[in-house]
Amino acid sequence: MKQITLTIFAASLFLFSCNNNGEKTDAAKTDSLTREQPADKTAAPAPMPDSATVAKNWQSYMTTGDMHKMMASWNGSWTSDITIWEKPDAPPMSSTGSCVNKMVLGDRYQESSHTSTMMGMPFEGHGTLGYDNAKKVFESVWIDNMGTGVIKMTGPWDAATKSVTLTGKMVDPGTLSETDFKEVFTVVDDNTQMMAMYSHDQAGKEFKVMEMKFTRKK
Repeated sequence: MKQITLTIFAASLFLFSCNNNGEKTDAAKTDSLTREQPADKTAAPAPMPDSATVAKNWQSYMTTGDMHKMMASWNGSWTSDITIWEKPDAPPMSSTGSCVNKMVLGDRYQESSHTSTMMGMPFEGHGTLGYDNAKKVFESVWIDNMGTGVIKMTGPWDAATKSVTLTGKMVDPGTLSETDFKEVFTVVDDNTQMMAMYSHDQAGKEFKVMEMKFTRKK
């Protein structure tokens, strides 16, 4: 967009100059156009790495690391205590559920299956969590029986707080409009995890809409 604006600005200056100097020859006009046109600032594409570098990069991208090992430590069956707020000042609703995690595709991704009761109705949800070695972030995909869309989230790991803050967009079922939200997942200890989800009220103020406490089954 910036390049287009500069080109239009330069062309306008050239036309203004021509209209105020009728005796300028065609050669002079051509020379003026050549001088006044902005240089092409389009960056040249990065050169393609050699085959050895491509193979090395691909191997690095597909190799599991510490983040994947950490995800694997979350495998197993968990119980969940769920609290939901429909509005910031509304009384919370509580329920319980269960979750089963397992690593798939050579321990590169974790699949999670959730079951519970949500607002008096049976709830089932499935999530896939991965860690992208190139982007250095976690990426999550979520689907459930309370909607027909696919929710995608991404965010970095914070080693100091043992948490990851995932952000994304989702459809508000009440208004059928897309809204921003975030999810904060925290590892309390080997057998306890917390998840808090935040959205926005009609005034645009962020508030907690859900909190889940996961406890590993023994």
